[in-house]
Amino acid sequence: MRYNRLGQSGLVVSELCLGAMTFGNKPSGFFTHDLDQEGSTALVKQALEAGVNFIDTANLYTAGQSEEFVGGALRALGIARDQIVVATKGMGPMGEGPNDSGSSRYHLLHQIDASLSRLGLDHVDLYQIHGWDPNCGMEETLRALEDIVRSGRARYVGVSNWAAWQIAKALGICERRGWDKFVSLQALYTAANRELEREIVPMLRSEGLGLMVWSPLAGGLLSGKYARGENDAAEGEGRRAQLDFPRTDKALAFDLVEAMRPMAESRGVSIAAIALAWLLHKDVVTSVIVGARRPDQLAENLAASGVELTADELASLDALGEPELEYPAWAIRSQETRHGFRVSPRRQPK
Repeated sequence: MRYNRLGQSGLVVSELCLGAMTFGNKPSGFFTHDLDQEGSTALVKQALEAGVNFIDTANLYTAGQSEEFVGGALRALGIARDQIVVATKGMGPMGEGPNDSGSSRYHLLHQIDASLSRLGLDHVDLYQIHGWDPNCGMEETLRALEDIVRSGRARYVGVSNWAAWQIAKALGICERRGWDKFVSLQALYTAANRELEREIVPMLRSEGLGLMVWSPLAGGLLSGKYARGENDAAEGEGRRAQLDFPRTDKALAFDLVEAMRPMAESRGVSIAAIALAWLLHKDVVTSVIVGARRPDQLAENLAASGVELTADELASLDALGEPELEYPAWAIRSQETRHGFRVSPRRQPK
């Protein structure tokens, strides 16, 4: 297991993060799982023994039960608080009332306390906004996060599922106000889902944010466990059979699976491990969130940490899913080529 700094912070996290979305058995609307406390604790133990020091959950996962089970696992295993990095998220709906969702100060200050109560902790290491709230001003949200950090309830703050311009604007507000900035973005990224390379990845590199990857197997499509059906439909049992999420080019996903298959067979690992290893070779990726319902699934994912892909293998996978340039990216590329913009080696920027 390798470890990386989370963005420009001093916090060091494992390159694989245990995702706790599968923890719990309460009906929760979007995703429904059936993993009890004992099964959740076993997965936490397995991940920690493999060198994982990073767990990610959210308040709305299985209606709060995921956080309860994460806290229960840490207590049952006797994990010292300073030996584990715990991340959670707030914003999603936690009730039927008009103030039971969103990124308002009212909601976030209530939800961080509720999350800490369920986790049984006095602080989380990373508190993340779970998405964009069009009904709340950005400055209100950022000030609430600042107060959460200043109160000691979170050590760092991050965001998930925001656009590049939204993150850049937030960083500017925090710079001007002297507030704690986002240290990380949690986003969808797979060999078959590379839209973020257009705007988000350049922003991450420019501003120094860490990238935490969610759904790194494209909702199971890159696990190799689905058969290619008519019109590239995914045939087989699993989450995709119940919920076709996240949106993915299935034809591309199946092409990638076929390209990954010999790579996996030659190493004696699963296709999922190759798909995850592709992400681990990306310099912009800090940590890849892996979830599982069973120990064998988690073992397959954890094996990715030991997979080294060759330059030719990486190039072949990159070529399959390379996103088409959109404006203004193609115009910028054209200008660079046409005008030959270069920096003389003797006059490098300092």
